[in-house]
Amino acid sequence: MVRFIIAAVFGLGLAACQAEDPPVVSLASQNFNDNRVAKTLFGAMPTGSPQAPQPFGGYARGCQAGAQQLAETGPTWQAMRLSRNRNWAQPMTLDFVRDLSRFAATQPGWEGLYIGDMSQPRGGPMLTGHASHQTGLDIDVWMLPPDRLDLSVTERENLSSISMRRNAGAFTNSRWTPQHEAIIRAAASDPRTARIFVFPGAKVAMCNSATGDRSWLNKVRPWWGHHYHFHVRLNCPDGATGCTDQAPPPPGDGCDDAQGWVDRILNPPPPDPNAPPPTPRAELTMANLPGQCQTVLTAE
Repeated sequence: MVRFIIAAVFGLGLAACQAEDPPVVSLASQNFNDNRVAKTLFGAMPTGSPQAPQPFGGYARGCQAGAQQLAETGPTWQAMRLSRNRNWAQPMTLDFVRDLSRFAATQPGWEGLYIGDMSQPRGGPMLTGHASHQTGLDIDVWMLPPDRLDLSVTERENLSSISMRRNAGAFTNSRWTPQHEAIIRAAASDPRTARIFVFPGAKVAMCNSATGDRSWLNKVRPWWGHHYHFHVRLNCPDGATGCTDQAPPPPGDGCDDAQGWVDRILNPPPPDPNAPPPTPRAELTMANLPGQCQTVLTAE
């Protein structure tokens, strides 16, 4: 039963952390009635647009101008799954990766960070996987502690992260360490961070062990999946008038809410026999995106 409920909810979320994203209305008329499937167009772009850096729209309905590519290897990080070409982001996001990976490298057993998906070269909807990661402000950070930063391209394609969950995400397993918590706390304490998504058991574990200032816990939100990586979502950069921030998390540390997630995993409510079948997620078209995304797409 637990597996069924989790699979159903996961199917709705699609490992994308798109929860609570506000709808985005097109900001210009140039996309009106453009019913081309956006993921096909953005997924085909190999490089960023030659424009000033700027995110447009929301995390799950947007695009990014002037994206920069995270170096495949840095002093304290490596970008993984290079074949996906998803190591593009806004300059602020690249600075965040450098800063957080530098901190991670101070932790015992960690040489830095393995960085998973960020965004496509021009953002926008992806061909597969995430519903968010569209504006260059989302980062997936692997839970696997890097013990070396000289992985070959082939190794980066074949190496897998490790799961931190137990009991379908209700608890952490023996691989969870104080270093994981320290790195997530550092990420959540950064003023650039809007949210961090992680599986419910990890949030509860951090609630139980946190001492002193607990304000950082407010940004750590439980969400399905996210046991092989944690997902950092950054705020819109200052001056990015075309970027739509997510509403801030509710006040408080969010620990009671996370415990509620765990309780429902351990004791799932009975299915509602009258519940309608889930509605398949519609494909985003260009008309669903901010008008600036047409210019981002065609800029040469």
